[in-house]
Amino acid sequence: QPGVPPEEAGAAVAAESSTGTWTTVWTDGLTSLDRYKGRCYDIEPVPGEETQFIAYVAYPLDLFEEGSVTNLFTSIVGNVFGFKALRALRLEDLRIPPAYSKTFQGPPHGIQVERDKLNKYGRPLLGCTIKPKLGLSAKNYGRAVYECLRGGLDFTKDDENVNSQPFMRWRDR
Repeated sequence: QPGVPPEEAGAAVAAESSTGTWTTVWTDGLTSLDRYKGRCYDIEPVPGEETQFIAYVAYPLDLFEEGSVTNLFTSIVGNVFGFKALRALRLEDLRIPPAYSKTFQGPPHGIQVERDKLNKYGRPLLGCTIKPKLGLSAKNYGRAVYECLRGGLDFTKDDENVNSQPFMRWRDR
């Protein structure tokens, strides 16, 4: 925002995406907030933009559930992009330390198992996400999957929003 020093804005982003809240609360005294606080450790001006800055923020690994991409992204970007103290904010880079990466178990098997299941070798596997992502009946969703596979795709995938809604139950698909 105009008039807000970049160091203050960077610190506010780090706080909002970790231990910060809009006011002091009595429960702040029940923990060591410094241990869990995100820290803005560097600010650089964006070349050619006098009112834009790049803030580098680091977080303690204890803030994140091991092996959870959902928790990682929810923690870092879930709240802060609605932060009214800043007019604009963009995540440009995310570096995950090896210690945290090692908490992810990875897939239970590799690409070779998938190729063996599909009997497809020597070329990329081709797939798509069914659209519209929401609103199709189970029957029409199945029809779309069938047409994709009949047309030569190797697989389809559900969109992230597709679960087991009343109009398209998982078992019916």
